Amino acid sequence: MSHPVPPSETQVRAERESLGDMFNSLSTNLTTLIHQEIALAKAEVTQTANKTKDSAKVMGKGAGMLGGAGVAGHFVLLFLSLTIMWALGNVMNLALAALIVAVLWGVIAGVLAMLGKKNLDRGQKTLQQATSDPMPQTRQTVTEIPDTVNPSKETP
Repeated sequence: MSHPVPPSETQVRAERESLGDMFNSLSTNLTTLIHQEIALAKAEVTQTANKTKDSAKVMGKGAGMLGGAGVAGHFVLLFLSLTIMWALGNVMNLALAALIVAVLWGVIAGVLAMLGKKNLDRGQKTLQQATSDPMPQTRQTVTEIPDTVNPSKETP
């Protein structure tokens, strides 16, 4: 024996609700959907802007450290030049002191360069992630809207 297929929820609503009620429900649901999409878009844009701002700060810090490394590198050349000059002029303890200062500036320049590069790389990676797809949820749900309002398809 075959059993009759029970009507779906959509069929029951179609039999019981008036056309005006259906349009009212559609209008309300569509308005709610649009408001939610706008709110989602605003939230995603704000989140992307905050990530971009944070990565710009990190990159600025890295650029400052690289600038410091440049200054330190300049001092390396200055003190190495003075060391060579004084060492050739007269071999004294003054030249050895100048060499020690130059080596110290070399270490500082190396440390600042490594830290600056690390910060720039991290900031660049964060910036790429933030700007590659700034509103993924909005894009996804907007592409689903045509299926939702298509009368020939039943929504779950």
